[in-house]
Amino acid sequence: MIRFLLSVVSVAMVCPLASAGGLAADDAGAKATPIELFEQRIMPIFKSPKPSSCVQCHLSSVDLKDYILPSHEQTFVSLRDEGLIDVMNPDDSKILNLIAMGEKDLDKGAKLIHARTRRAEYQAFAAWIKACCSAPKIRDLPSLEGGNPAPARKPDTVIEFTRKNRVVDSFGRNVWSQRMRCFPCHTPHELDESNPKHEKAIARHKELEKKFGQRINIFRDSPETTLRHLMVSSRKPRPGRLPLINVADPAKSLLILKPTSKLPKKHADGKFEKPSYAEPVSHMGGLKMHVNDQSYKSFMAWIQDYSRVVGEQYASADDLPLDNWYPSMQVLRLKNAPESWEVLTGVQMVVHAWNDAEKSWSDDPVAFTQGTVTPQKTVNGALFLLAPANVDGQDAWDREGSTLPTGRYLVKIYVDTQGRLADDPAAFLTEPDYFGQATVEDPWKEGFRDAKLLDGALLQK
Repeated sequence: MIRFLLSVVSVAMVCPLASAGGLAADDAGAKATPIELFEQRIMPIFKSPKPSSCVQCHLSSVDLKDYILPSHEQTFVSLRDEGLIDVMNPDDSKILNLIAMGEKDLDKGAKLIHARTRRAEYQAFAAWIKACCSAPKIRDLPSLEGGNPAPARKPDTVIEFTRKNRVVDSFGRNVWSQRMRCFPCHTPHELDESNPKHEKAIARHKELEKKFGQRINIFRDSPETTLRHLMVSSRKPRPGRLPLINVADPAKSLLILKPTSKLPKKHADGKFEKPSYAEPVSHMGGLKMHVNDQSYKSFMAWIQDYSRVVGEQYASADDLPLDNWYPSMQVLRLKNAPESWEVLTGVQMVVHAWNDAEKSWSDDPVAFTQGTVTPQKTVNGALFLLAPANVDGQDAWDREGSTLPTGRYLVKIYVDTQGRLADDPAAFLTEPDYFGQATVEDPWKEGFRDAKLLDGALLQK
């Protein structure tokens, strides 16, 4: 069975305190006792029905309330023993650095929305921690009997995985990278008025925008702003419409149903019916991707992941999916597919590199793609490269614009004859689905015209 190793990028958990204009401790309540500060400034955070500023950076799995216990002594000892309070340097306490991380958010909108809450939380904890560390009777309290009574929190790997920046990064790789399939109708920021070749596309987009309004502009100017738009618009879809992201049923998200749907029916006068936003969905842009091609797989993998993140479905590291795919412009094409492969059957092509030192193929794949059998008996797909493990804290290769270097590669072919992808579009096929393999050595080029070509008739078992 092929095993794809999970590669979760570690997130630095320390950020410097913001300078003037950002976060800073205040002098309010400087003469108050630790218990007074706790009752006046910490407990309101615990009792508030509103989420803490953690939601700015985390879509689930963590809330500042999780770190607060019923008494100020228990809360202090718990945080101290977890290494979240630095009794010698209170201003450098890790919990303050965690609260301050929102100051480094590249999403300016989210940063502004949560600024007031974040500042209040930071100042409350900073004042209380400083007061506790200045009181020897509290600072030197023994560890709590029976262990730390802090509420059970999810493992750090899950907390890091559910951070918004990880979800945005995944969105950029899996969905944003495929946005040109939706050009020009849904990609206004890709239109260039100085480019003569875009004149018709610009005119077409203006017509659509006039007819459908701003909702036609699915892809905004960046992955961050696009994801924010998708999240907000999906929370309260218009009556009679499926949401763009359907967290209850990912496969019924308009984000995936629209590009895989055909044109609306045409009337006798040649005019089309209005496009449908409920099942059966129709799309004025027509078919833009096939179910089970590489773009469909990446869209569905991301929608499923996002749904599980916001649905609090990840409990341990074992629950986390593979998230180390990086799109490339390198393409694999298989011709002369065997007659036993029915049209539209899903086919995965998995690439292993030759290890010259060990004189063997790599156990873990370095790339893969997925496509469906066409009526011409071909299978096409752009490669997703798989990031290797980090070396000394640094990525082993530059993820952006990466390509497979010239060398020997083994391509293993897996065919979904059992319909496994219908049940789980993000799944990887395994040994029972293995059909054959081929080796390639010529330099890799980019684009479908220069695709790496395999002959299905020559595959070896």
